[in-house]
Amino acid sequence: MSPRIATIDVELQRPDEASLKQLFLEARTHNRWQDRPVDDALLRELYDIVKFAPTSANAQPMRLVFVKSRDAKERLKRALPPANVDKTMSAPVTAIVAHDLEFYEQLPRLMPHTDARSWFAERPADQIERAAFQGSSMQGAYVIVAARALGLDCGPIGGFDRAVVDETFFPDGKWRSNFLLNLGHGDAAGVYPRNPRLDFEDVCRIE
Repeated sequence: MSPRIATIDVELQRPDEASLKQLFLEARTHNRWQDRPVDDALLRELYDIVKFAPTSANAQPMRLVFVKSRDAKERLKRALPPANVDKTMSAPVTAIVAHDLEFYEQLPRLMPHTDARSWFAERPADQIERAAFQGSSMQGAYVIVAARALGLDCGPIGGFDRAVVDETFFPDGKWRSNFLLNLGHGDAAGVYPRNPRLDFEDVCRIE
């Protein structure tokens, strides 16, 4: 066994029903928010959980901007269509989930036992962006689950002007936005009835 790999002899257990309800079964997308702040310490705790989730080549391409201040919210507002303004402006925090197009520059630090940087650095730009986007999408999903585990509610948003967000928050062009994620303590009065979900037979095959 490689000396780099430490094994821990533990018996993995299924999460209890209450945990499954909190994370998935009863968790909802929120559109209205209670007037309760989200401390910076909680955002740090959130990231310190998410950073341990797996990514391809341990590349960790996701970057996060936690938009909290009134000034930052107003700058973000310019990128929002009317339907997404109120729900975003009233959220205590809006995370811009982004990806770093130069994520591979961190690989000597993140995977020091091999030259992982070379796996990406010389690829065409579209392949690098695809790897960065794919990884940040995966990590962004981890953020949602971890936020729910910490007692926060989430409202992910794909409807916004990415060019405006990128120009406003990432003017050097190295980071690019993927999606927005409103965070806080949701107001149940703003939750819509749950829509249907596809069944296993609709989307899965076992081969």
